[in-house]
Amino acid sequence: MTYDIKIYDISPDNQSRFTLGTFGKRPLFVIGLNPSTANDIVPDRTIKKVMTFAENAGFDSFIMLNLYAQRTPYPNLVHDKLDSLLHKENIERINSTLCLYDNPTILASWGETIKIRPFFMECLRGIYNSTKHLNINWLKIGDFTVSRHPRHPSRAPYKSGLTDFNINEYLISN
Repeated sequence: MTYDIKIYDISPDNQSRFTLGTFGKRPLFVIGLNPSTANDIVPDRTIKKVMTFAENAGFDSFIMLNLYAQRTPYPNLVHDKLDSLLHKENIERINSTLCLYDNPTILASWGETIKIRPFFMECLRGIYNSTKHLNINWLKIGDFTVSRHPRHPSRAPYKSGLTDFNINEYLISN
């Protein structure tokens, strides 16, 4: 898979990134925690891993989304409190992207860092509730982490592969 970014949706000040991806007939949608440094020219470590996981699983493209659209390579520097306007805009952009595809597949990939801010789980619930009508197939990388969260791509070996992820059970238990 080549890094030929055609889907790149950022805020005017580049402090938020909503989507980053390539066009294809069978994209792997990936929901991370928050966007880091990848842009439409240069991938970061996470995006490189996402591309390989997608290709290894038979997807022809990828589209990166996030629970929270604030851009920072350090999740502990994400806003202390939820920016509800940013959250709402993120959900709207995720919906408009997913609606373009029949039966999309989403790779849950936020990792242990979902615990850094209490509102990250609120973001996930908002995304789930607004997209559950889309018949989404949810996946994760390999097994859960020790504390039962889906693994982050940059910390997972490729041999883990992609496995089913029951988003309903996850939301109930968290």
